[in-house]
Amino acid sequence: MLDRLRAAHPSLEIESCASGGGRVDLGVLARTDRIWTSDCNDALERAEIQRWTSLLVPPELMGTHIGGPVAHTTHRTHDLSFRMLIALQGHAGLEWDLTTCTPEELERLTRWAHLYKELRPLLHHGALVRDTADDGSLYITGSVAHDGAAAAYAVVRLHTSRRASPGLVRLPGLRADRDYTVRLRFEAGTPATVQHAPPPWWAAAAGEGLCVPGALLTEVGLAMPVLGPAQGFLLHLT
Repeated sequence: MLDRLRAAHPSLEIESCASGGGRVDLGVLARTDRIWTSDCNDALERAEIQRWTSLLVPPELMGTHIGGPVAHTTHRTHDLSFRMLIALQGHAGLEWDLTTCTPEELERLTRWAHLYKELRPLLHHGALVRDTADDGSLYITGSVAHDGAAAAYAVVRLHTSRRASPGLVRLPGLRADRDYTVRLRFEAGTPATVQHAPPPWWAAAAGEGLCVPGALLTEVGLAMPVLGPAQGFLLHLT
């Protein structure tokens, strides 16, 4: 049936959804444009769901949406910052009645949408890299341009760590012989932290950017802020 639909309507975009991601296999991927990753749209659950789904499914085929403040499947509440950041890790969209949004929320969603359109070629077509720092409570998910010229990394704290500080976190996949300007992209959300002061590099990255050798970023890393649980931020490197 899908083959006949495709032949009759070549420009039709088809999404596979069966109880969410219940029908994700190479057979259906040959016939659809994307999959709905899961009916669970809780951003905290999605952080792990999307991480493991991406072992088979490229980000550009993986539906990832911003849900409402209260997840309909878990009844948990997450900050808009966290929901925006997690939704950037795939084929992003909105799963939220926008008529219920405040003017401030609509403004933040507009900035997020512009950021997604800006970074979409990198997020969808870069080399996907992953790391788990600390005691497993911190996820690093990145997309690195194939020529090494740019990268974007989501740094996400899932739950409270057993360690007081996450320490140094490496950014995998970068070219050791290049210098990179590191910037924080707060259009993807500003995290809540549990600390008196951010790491020294934070202020520069929040402004014009911080120039750092690729070898230092991949082999030594950056000192991370102490994020609260279900918090994260986006680093953009050029």
